[in-house]
Amino acid sequence: MKRSVPFALDISSDDDDDDDKPSPSNGIKNLSITKRPKIETTLINPIPAKKVITEELLRKSAKMYQEYMKEIPIPAQHRSIIPFKSWTGLANSMKQMYQQPLHYLTNIRMKEWDEMRDGDGDDPLPLDTMIHPCKAETNIWLIEEVHRLTSSHQFLAKLWIADPMYYTFIDSVFPQL
Repeated sequence: MKRSVPFALDISSDDDDDDDKPSPSNGIKNLSITKRPKIETTLINPIPAKKVITEELLRKSAKMYQEYMKEIPIPAQHRSIIPFKSWTGLANSMKQMYQQPLHYLTNIRMKEWDEMRDGDGDDPLPLDTMIHPCKAETNIWLIEEVHRLTSSHQFLAKLWIADPMYYTFIDSVFPQL
């Protein structure tokens, strides 16, 4: 888990003592200390501060995200056939194989397609037995191209404002703002 606020520990001392003088930290014992030891105050905040995300910040983030995604080229050739059981499984394998993120909207679409298949609660057949893996991968890349090139950052911001968990569908390759 990433911490948004690092622990702040003040280990400095106001005393200009040398290291050879007795102190609790250097292991030298001097039982004749008459001065009361200084108590260091440390600030440890176990609960990270909540980030305040405004609509304006989300709009700016969505614009940067969309511009970033437009710059990533769609692969021109298949590298190999990827066996898969679900759309999200295929999408995750493609991200690893091609080392690039998929668009937020593509990730949402893959989740929706998997939910359409799981409607009756039974364990559905693996997709690669119904759809050839190359056709399925091509389908995802075509959808990805549409999302990268034509999606409006205003539309993305509107979706992100409505969904407090939107960031779970943004691939980690995108730099955090």
